[in-house]
Amino acid sequence: MMKMRHVFVNRTFLLGVCFLMIIVRAGLGETARPAFATESVAQQTSQGILVLQKWYNPQTGLYDGTGWWNSANAITVLTDYARATNTKKYNQLLANTLVRAQLKSPGFINDYYDDEGWWALAWIDAYDLTGDQKYLMAAESIFVDMVGGWDQTCGGGIWWSKERHYKNAIANELFFSVAAHLANRDQIHREQYFGWADRSWKWFAATGMINGQNLVNDGLTSANSQADATSCKNNGQTAWSYNQGVLLGGLVEFSRIDRTASPALLQTAHKIATAAITRLVDRNGVLHDSCEPDCGADGVQFKGIFVRNLVSLYKASPQPAYKEFIDTNAKAILNSGRSSDYQFDQRWSGAFSKGDAASQSSALDALVGAIVLD
Repeated sequence: MMKMRHVFVNRTFLLGVCFLMIIVRAGLGETARPAFATESVAQQTSQGILVLQKWYNPQTGLYDGTGWWNSANAITVLTDYARATNTKKYNQLLANTLVRAQLKSPGFINDYYDDEGWWALAWIDAYDLTGDQKYLMAAESIFVDMVGGWDQTCGGGIWWSKERHYKNAIANELFFSVAAHLANRDQIHREQYFGWADRSWKWFAATGMINGQNLVNDGLTSANSQADATSCKNNGQTAWSYNQGVLLGGLVEFSRIDRTASPALLQTAHKIATAAITRLVDRNGVLHDSCEPDCGADGVQFKGIFVRNLVSLYKASPQPAYKEFIDTNAKAILNSGRSSDYQFDQRWSGAFSKGDAASQSSALDALVGAIVLD
């Protein structure tokens, strides 16, 4: 009886303390939204994941309210979250999307080579999580179609779309990254994928799309059927955050295959990463794209892609500044760039205006990154 009474007294005391704290907080005008310091990043990220899944449509296998390629990135962050938290609860969802999304675009093939690259990377990530060969086979099938976009206009590289009007950074970064990822996972066709990764990286590095500030601009000028390699130059267009990120991921993956070139590849990656985290940020170190606060359907996705790939670089070659940057951005999202019900804005520094599946998954890339590096 004494032991039970002791427990009852302690519980009563604790309840009283909690009630008193609520009164004090109310008197101080504190809002109901939990602050970054009172809940762990992992706990708050899990809330954000639950919100993201409210947009998931099991009939289509996609995320409502956002685009085709954005859904590939939402699938990727969900996969990364599952790996970070060691859960299998989303495995069936991945299998569902593999089947259902093909009702929209069979084989994940459409008119844009960059779209195809996003889905290839998503399925490689799903393969890494589950070990299921069907995901790797899907990525390899997509890559076959991407190869068809390569020609000698501008001396090489793949086109952005099948209309063949523009050779840009993102399509070629994705092509390079997918090839490098596949080379590290398919031992039978390793040399074939390595060849494409090597060829595409050497071409990309020679194009001048990496500018004098070590940032990647959007694409090349004069990319048409009559242009030769010498007439194709860096067009000086915006250095989007995701162009920095995808190249980081490709260089990290390629460095794992080509051990001879690995130090130089990682050195290039570090130069790009350092430039991005110093030049594409505000005075508080929070990442921004120049289109904010209205980045449309595409630009809203960009920043998370950068952070996701920066995490890969950190894991391969740790730099304290990268972890500090990721933590800073995670804190900004949770303290300023979210609603009380864990929707995330496209502006990580706030204030919250609106959220959708694209802004949600982009911010979650940063939060999952913070969990991984913690």
